[in-house]
Amino acid sequence: MTTESTRIVSHPKLYVLAAFIAVAGLADSIYLMVKHLTGEDVTCVASSGCSEVLSSAYSTVRGIPLGAFGAFGYFVAFSLATFSAFGYAGAVIFLRLQVCCMLAVTLWLLYVQAFILNAFCDFCLLSAGLTISLSVIVTIEYFMERKHRVPANQEVAREL
Repeated sequence: MTTESTRIVSHPKLYVLAAFIAVAGLADSIYLMVKHLTGEDVTCVASSGCSEVLSSAYSTVRGIPLGAFGAFGYFVAFSLATFSAFGYAGAVIFLRLQVCCMLAVTLWLLYVQAFILNAFCDFCLLSAGLTISLSVIVTIEYFMERKHRVPANQEVAREL
């Protein structure tokens, strides 16, 4: 009999993809954090608002750059996605929670850029895209796993 905490993950490729996306987000966040801490300007290619966004009051929380929080969030997502790819069901649950929190923060920050600052940062938009990608992957996996889940009464009958 398999328990929820030892169940084998049926779609590890999705978690491997999530881990790679999290690494890209980690690199993006570290880049932004280093630029913020060194005081260097970030050059945007597609938009012209990087300086406004990254120097705004919304770019830090109690003096800590948002890039540091992003790096931490992406590192946790990478770790949980890696554990999930190796079949740890507990990591799957925490990955879903982590990505949900990351998505909530991302949506807030997109709102801030669009409606409060009226400026966009390419690297912030990249991070938003990566977080949304993680959300899509975790959602797809959730519904795929739910579709293949065996009801508890059938599992007991199968063991008898």
